This record gives sequence, C-alpha cells and structure tokens, in this order.
Amino acid sequence: MRILIAEDEPRIAAFVEKGLSANGFAVTTVGDGPAAHDYALTGDFDLLVLDIGLPGMDGFEVLAALRGSGSTLPVIILTARDSVRDTVAGLENGADDYMPKPFRFEELLARVRLRLAPERTAALTVLACGGLSLDLRTRRATTGGRAVDLSAREFALAEAFLRHPGQVLSREQLLSHVWGYDFDPGSNVVDVYVRYLRRKIGPDRIATVRGMGYRLDDLP
Repeated sequence: MRILIAEDEPRIAAFVEKGLSANGFAVTTVGDGPAAHDYALTGDFDLLVLDIGLPGMDGFEVLAALRGSGSTLPVIILTARDSVRDTVAGLENGADDYMPKPFRFEELLARVRLRLAPERTAALTVLACGGLSLDLRTRRATTGGRAVDLSAREFALAEAFLRHPGQVLSREQLLSHVWGYDFDPGSNVVDVYVRYLRRKIGPDRIATVRGMGYRLDDLP
C-alpha cells in the first residue's frame, strides 16, 4: 500500500513516515499544499494523510480541490485545531477521518488500516493475548475473564503491548506509541505506567527485559 503524507512540520512528518514505513507501507512525504494536491492526483497512492495547516494551499483547499476533481482517494486529516467547526468542515468537505494533534501513532495506524481495508473492521476491534483482551470499540479491558477499569493512558499502553505480543518494546518505542511525538526521552513515565498496569492485569504478565524494555507474555 502506498501512502502520501502532506505535513509541513519535519518532526511530525518524520515521526509518521518512520512508523508507517516500519509497518510495511510505501511512503512519500510532501510539505506544502500544491505538492499534496499534485501528488494525490497522480493515482499512485492508496491514502492521503493530510495536515490542515499547510503552506501554499491549506488542507481544506487541497481536500476541496481533490473532491472537486472527482478524486475518491481516502483522506485522513491531521489538525491542531480542536474546534468542532474545523472537524465538521473537514468531514463535510470529503475527509474520511481525522486525527487531532497531538496523536498516538498506534491510533493513526489503526485508522489507516481501517480505511485501506474496511472489510477487516471487525477483526481490528478486539486485541487479545492469553487471558488479556481489549475491545477497541467499547474501550473495555478484561483479564482472566474479569473486567478491569483502565485509564485512557493505561488502555493505550496495554494496546501497544497487545499489538506486539511477545515482542520486547523499548521505553522509547512505548513513549512514541502511547505519548505520541511530543515526549521526553528522559522521562520515567513508561516505568510508572507499567507499574500501574501490572497492578490491574497481573504482575507477571508484563516482563522486564533488563537493559532493553518490556515484553507482554502469553499467560492464561
């Protein structure tokens, strides 16, 4: 699958490009509205991740021009604007989905996959490993058949582990996945939230791999 990223902030563009490339997508990045419009009309892409605050033409103008030309390319808009008016404007102008900044990469990835493979929607709603499961639609977590109450950040951390069961995830990876691109690499917030999560889902389910990070183990 080929994805076009239109984002003028280099740090965010690199964050999204790196993550999507690591997940098997072919990625092209542009930094202004006219380039986003021209590339999107080539027919070479399967989805556009479109920032609203682009120079030259803003994202609303790019989107309107694409839809006006008959393009049905799926578009996920990125916006730092948190007003309902901007969100509604983007969707009414033909966007398929939107992500407010700052965002977690795992959530953007899930939305990209959903737009590229809508027939797999049901398969994407529940993540499970051993006796731990998350319903992404209802935001419910269960462990050993017992419901557990997770905060939004605890849920996001559990989701990151469940998308990579048995894989060692470094603190930097978890910071990127759960806290987004605005994170402090020197923070100990990952260790704090791993402790919180262990208290709720069981102390042995998340293993510490010394010098490397954490791993979700497949326990009943």
